Order: sequence, then structure tokens, then C-alpha cells
Amino acid sequence: MSKESPGPTPGFLVWRLANKWRVAVDRAVAPLGLTHAQYVLVGSLYGMRRTGERPSQRRLADHTGLEALYVSKLARALEAAGMVERTRDPRDPRAVQLALTERGADVAERAVAVVQELLQRLLEPLGGLDAERTRAFTDELTSLLDVPLAPPVPHDPST
Repeated sequence: MSKESPGPTPGFLVWRLANKWRVAVDRAVAPLGLTHAQYVLVGSLYGMRRTGERPSQRRLADHTGLEALYVSKLARALEAAGMVERTRDPRDPRAVQLALTERGADVAERAVAVVQELLQRLLEPLGGLDAERTRAFTDELTSLLDVPLAPPVPHDPST
């Protein structure tokens, strides 16, 4: 909170909303054997699969906004659970491609349906998932996400 603002700052509200929704998704997908972060991966792979894409771990990290190392860790856990297949990219032996297994696609399809139902409830104050206010909210969030992170300013103790 700041002195200029009588209420919570936008950053605080975004943080609170992100945490609230993360917890809600965690609870919703837990019966399917997924965490929210794992859902982000299988849901993204599910969507990419529908367009014929078989992404590398790096591409999936860029798509989801997760760190590449974290995507690698999640992919290994999902592979151990029989939901994801990790293979070397024939065009780049350093890269690992990810794909859903049949089991992973089944879980992803069910998880997407569960999360869509959850989003409908969470977005009800804006009129629901397909409402004009929700589209405007999505546009505003996209604008904020499109702003690049500023390069860090080195700390100079002499100034």
C-alpha cells in the first residue's frame, strides 16, 4: 500500500488474485493427480497438441512463463507419472521435446474441463467466462503481461 493510494495497490491485488486462483486450481485438479503447475504444463501441451505442435521444454517455458529448469523438473515428474513423454529433438540433440501420452491427454482433457468450470465461477462477478467485461479484463491483463521487465539497475553504493 502507498501513501498516495487509500486502498491496496494494483500490484498487491494482482498478487492476491494470482495466489487465490492458484490455490483454487490446485484444489480443483488435485483429484486428477495434478498440481496447478503441472496443470499449466499438461493444459498447454494439450492445446499445442491440438495444433500439431510438439514443443521443446524451452518453448513450453516461454509459453507458460515458467523457468526452463522448473519446466524440466515438472516434465520429469509428469513423465514418471506416465503423462508426458520426453524425447530428444531430432533437429537439435540438446533440446528435449515434450508430448502427452494417451493417459496424459485423458487427464489433461478432464483437467481443462474442471478448470473451465472453475473459471466460470471465479469470473461470475464479471459476467462469466464469455462476458464482455471478462474479455476487457483479459485484454488489460495481456497489456500488463506484454510490458517487458526492466533490466535490473546495478546497486552503486557510491551514489
